[in-house]
Amino acid sequence: MRQFAVIGLGRFGMSIAETLASRGAQVIAIDRDEEKIADMADVVTQAVQLDATEERALRSVGIQDVDVAVVSVGEDIQASILITLQLKELGVKHVIAKALNAMHGKILRKVGADRVVFPERDMGIRVAQRLVTPRILDYIELSPTHSLLELVAPHAYEGRRLREIDLRPKYNVSVVAIKRKVPRITSKGDTEFAEEVVVAPSSEEQLVKGDLLVLLGKSEDLERLRDLE
Repeated sequence: MRQFAVIGLGRFGMSIAETLASRGAQVIAIDRDEEKIADMADVVTQAVQLDATEERALRSVGIQDVDVAVVSVGEDIQASILITLQLKELGVKHVIAKALNAMHGKILRKVGADRVVFPERDMGIRVAQRLVTPRILDYIELSPTHSLLELVAPHAYEGRRLREIDLRPKYNVSVVAIKRKVPRITSKGDTEFAEEVVVAPSSEEQLVKGDLLVLLGKSEDLERLRDLE
């Protein structure tokens, strides 16, 4: 079983720790705040109050043995940089660090962060995408060049097969999955709708009204899908 450490229990860090724990992962939650540690004591494998900027303190909880460490300290940029550096020097295989801005992210990469995330910026992008184009339900930036987009299938696509709408040739994007609501009869005889996910659909897959297309491609190519009706 993979082991995780989450350092910094603000909203972002606590959400990650709770989600990992709910999925059965072993999680060490670390923070300076005694109250936050008390709140997480019954949620994660181990909740420890310590100063993560101190190497000896990190060693004391066996941080060097975890598979992934998430540095999610709040506004203290200096502390997040120092913690990230020490985690890599202690031999942590994969370090994910939260950044507050582009310069902070650049420094975190320089000191060894394997991945840098920008929670506030990314959430802002996703909300803006939905406001500008209601048909876009979700937008996830996977890298500086590529993104994942969840799009309500345009009316013009209903009843047509994937090979007929030519998304790949026209827009240079790939349909990695289709989400759709499928009616089912319950034991009481009522009709309910359950979500069905078609992963890596074939070119012969026929779209129906209400389908959600999960698309992967370059961000600039996905941008062109905004005008689809």
